[in-house]
Amino acid sequence: MRIVQVMTPRGVRAAVVESRDQLRLIDYPGGTYALAQAAIDEGVSLAEVIASRRCHELLDYKQALDMRQLLPPVTHPDPAHCLVTGTGLTHLGSADTRSAMHAKAQVAESELTDSMRMFNLGVEGGKPDVGHIGAQPEWFYKGDGNSVVAPEQPFDVPAFAEDAGEEPELVGVYLNGPDGTPYRLGYAVGNEFSDHLTERANYLWLAHSKLRPCSFGPELLIGALPAHLQGESRIVREGEVLWRKPFLTGEANMAHSLANLEHHHFKYAQFRLPGDLHVHYFGTATLSFADGIEVRDGDRFEIELPALGRALCNPVRVASKSNAALVRVHSL
Repeated sequence: MRIVQVMTPRGVRAAVVESRDQLRLIDYPGGTYALAQAAIDEGVSLAEVIASRRCHELLDYKQALDMRQLLPPVTHPDPAHCLVTGTGLTHLGSADTRSAMHAKAQVAESELTDSMRMFNLGVEGGKPDVGHIGAQPEWFYKGDGNSVVAPEQPFDVPAFAEDAGEEPELVGVYLNGPDGTPYRLGYAVGNEFSDHLTERANYLWLAHSKLRPCSFGPELLIGALPAHLQGESRIVREGEVLWRKPFLTGEANMAHSLANLEHHHFKYAQFRLPGDLHVHYFGTATLSFADGIEVRDGDRFEIELPALGRALCNPVRVASKSNAALVRVHSL
């Protein structure tokens, strides 16, 4: 089952993807977040709650997209209680990339970069046996729910940014129950969007490079995730495809199991506060930046992962460098 969220005259509503052309509204106020809370309260699956509340009202999917009525597939009523995070150095990548990584991994330990050491930790211990704890991954913070951009809405690039690059990723979405237990709602395709020039200048600026907008959706896959997922990432400029590349994700193409990545996020008590929503990006191995692409104002990102529904598309809106200004703090 795949669902979306739509802004209707009656407020936010979730809808089931009936086909590429049609959406069936779910007769329940509050959208996906409220449906997930109901599932937790009733002790049933999210799919069961949705199935029992489908209504007869259908919407035109393309029209909803064109009119920008679609929201991210899950949102929190208070964006401050949505935490957006991610893990890096998690993917093996394509066969060529994997071979290159493994070849480099044979050099002396003293010659390895910190990034390669982190990657090796994942290769060696990122998929522990069931019930065991594996290697800790790289982790980063992106922002709260205000940093999430809806499908078809623009990524605003701040005046101080050095770069604006896409990152096609698998996303997990979670809601903490009343006792703090995290529940996975489902998976979506995401664009984690980062400033790669800032990160490349000094890897200790990784935290700065991640504080940018992001997007996920438009659809949320509820249920089992295939181990092997293959998609395509594209950049469209003035109506023409400037760059395109396939990408792989899913556990079969990762150094870490999803369960291991989830453990190392939710092991922190502050990430298990009741009612909080978590949007977590699982990493990538495919970037246009690695191929020398410089994203410009007006470019359009298109990230397609067929198993998770329609492509996620967002244009880019770059602020003028002349708008950069010193932020002054005032004393009270």
